[in-house]
Amino acid sequence: MSQSASSPLIVVLNGPNLNMLGLRQPHIYGSDTLDDVEVLCAETAEALGLAIDFRQTNGEGELVTWVQECRGRAAGIVINPAGYSHTSVALLDALLAVDLPVMEVHISNIHRRDAFRHHSYVSQAATGVICGCGIQGYALALTAIADLVQNRA
Repeated sequence: MSQSASSPLIVVLNGPNLNMLGLRQPHIYGSDTLDDVEVLCAETAEALGLAIDFRQTNGEGELVTWVQECRGRAAGIVINPAGYSHTSVALLDALLAVDLPVMEVHISNIHRRDAFRHHSYVSQAATGVICGCGIQGYALALTAIADLVQNRA
């Protein structure tokens, strides 16, 4: 976690199987690891004057709890909900309840994949969605959320 008292906190949340980046289906997700994503996010956040709290879980309940903890603590959320994008109404409800800017990220282009991946419950709570840009999508999401946070202040 990188945090400065004067920097807005952005929580970067990652859902199931993202701990397997670099190993799991590299033809779809690339060879970068979750550690590479965290480094990219930390560097991008520092350049944007943001603090980040970077996390990953395979548990839906834990992800929902982390989202709820953002209310009153964070200025925004960047989330790659992974498989929970397509299944979790609970995650959607939590994101709607926190009343924060949310950027949804997908490493692959979910619209060029299996039909069941085309729908994301999370998108209904997201301010913006970035997909198909590889891990660079996280940097784009942090840049977008920095603008959203600045315009909200």
